[in-house]
Amino acid sequence: MLDLTTGAVLWCALTGLLFTGLWLWYDRRDHARLAALRHRATFHCIRCGNLYAAPRAEEPAPCPKCGHENTRLKF
Repeated sequence: MLDLTTGAVLWCALTGLLFTGLWLWYDRRDHARLAALRHRATFHCIRCGNLYAAPRAEEPAPCPKCGHENTRLKF
């Protein structure tokens, strides 16, 4: 049988490992989920005034409303 100190240390270590594992799993999941959103550019259509986002590699990007080709906004 384990004494109280050893049991408490073991319990804290297992709880810490559990929370560390959950943290890493959720961090990787969120990173993969949001990676596509991070690599997008914002566009403003000069014909109809629509604001939209498209992949950064796609430049110029057509407006989803009117189809006019626009360059990305630069801040």
